[in-house]
Amino acid sequence: MRSFQPHLFVILGASGDLTSRKLAPALFHLMERHNELRCCHILGVARSDMSDAAFRDSVRDALHERHPEGSDLSAWCDDHVFYQSLGGGSGYDGLARRIASIEKECGLPGNRVFYLALPPKTFPGTIEALGQANLHETPGWARLVIEKPFGHDLTSAHALNDLVHRYFSESQIFRIDHYLGKETVQNLLVFRFGNALFESVWHRGQIERVDIQVHEDLGVETRAGYYDQSGALRDMVQNHITQLLSLVAMEAPARFDADSIRQEKIKVLESIVPLRPEDVLLGQYAAGEVDGEPVRAYREETGVPDGSTTETFVRLRMEIANWRWRGVPFTLETGKRMPEKRTRIAIRFQPAPVSLFRPYEDTCNVRPNILEITLQPDEGFNLHFDVKQPRMPLRLTPRRLRFRYDEVFGDLPEAYETLLGDVIQGDQTLFVHADEVINSWRLYTPVLEASLPVHPYAPGSTGPNSAS
Repeated sequence: MRSFQPHLFVILGASGDLTSRKLAPALFHLMERHNELRCCHILGVARSDMSDAAFRDSVRDALHERHPEGSDLSAWCDDHVFYQSLGGGSGYDGLARRIASIEKECGLPGNRVFYLALPPKTFPGTIEALGQANLHETPGWARLVIEKPFGHDLTSAHALNDLVHRYFSESQIFRIDHYLGKETVQNLLVFRFGNALFESVWHRGQIERVDIQVHEDLGVETRAGYYDQSGALRDMVQNHITQLLSLVAMEAPARFDADSIRQEKIKVLESIVPLRPEDVLLGQYAAGEVDGEPVRAYREETGVPDGSTTETFVRLRMEIANWRWRGVPFTLETGKRMPEKRTRIAIRFQPAPVSLFRPYEDTCNVRPNILEITLQPDEGFNLHFDVKQPRMPLRLTPRRLRFRYDEVFGDLPEAYETLLGDVIQGDQTLFVHADEVINSWRLYTPVLEASLPVHPYAPGSTGPNSAS
């Protein structure tokens, strides 16, 4: 276990929603659980003109809003939280001077985290500015955290990788995907490789199909400006769902460390058969009713251009052409305005080769065993199987073995709390490697360029009719 070393956590874009909603609460929860992490100092950076005191108050307000019971870290803010404006002409040279001043004043060794809590279009300019100001050159360590999406297509992903690598090595780069911080996602590796019962049947000889679904019951809400430039394929499939796919399908790593796990995930992505148009179904939610209330069509949402063909639903069928998975279909599905908010992975096992219950076909409908891994809203596992009902005639009924994290362990840490702790410790296991990004974009860019038809579907349904 790596230690929490004294450092300066620099949040670029600190006046935005991400800082108050996720980053500040996550950092403070870490400090409450790990007293040695109070060696952390936070520097908020943005264009807004704001004093240290005003930024500290905004951080306290964010914490109080989400945790009214309060925190004993309130007084800690006065000596550990700072703010620097990029306005007024000082820019990144002024930021470099402020960082040097804080590190000297607080006796810090030069360890720095730079977190880009910014719109994706500003990533290149910000990374270039950090490099030009030599902020990556420090007597300690420097780490760069980049929110998804990492690029808009294959060409832009290559360009962004080249730019980042001009100033930071791959070992310093933390491409963050908050799905990988969920306890159930992390437990996939333990579940598979720590339990011989499941690993022994985790292959094409015993598994009939794998379904990965990320459903949202809401529409685009206030994100239309971003979403219409992205769509469901870029927003969810290229990153979140593909990461889940690689964890489900990967081989056992040589060691339980970041490099070994990343190598196996990359092998999965390199083994996926190129997608064909007939493997892809796109949809866009139309107007309708949900729970008796009218809802607008996607094209009627505020900020969506007239006639937009941006997809809000994607269903992909793909095959992994390697020894373990050849011939097993993987379906990846995501959509907005679905019947419920749910993220799950369903492993459907092969049926029994011969039915023993032909004389009782009316009452003995043998169902396949299904392992259901739920990531949200109720993180846990269900294993579905058939049992005999008591008495005669012979009758089968489906039942399940059920496990829920919160029932056993109580409240789970937020994904950002887990991931920020890993950043500070320098553990890249749950972060995305450059080669993963490139291989993912290489897989989906032909689909993005194919101009496939986008089918309407009713809100509250499971997608276009052909998705059934």
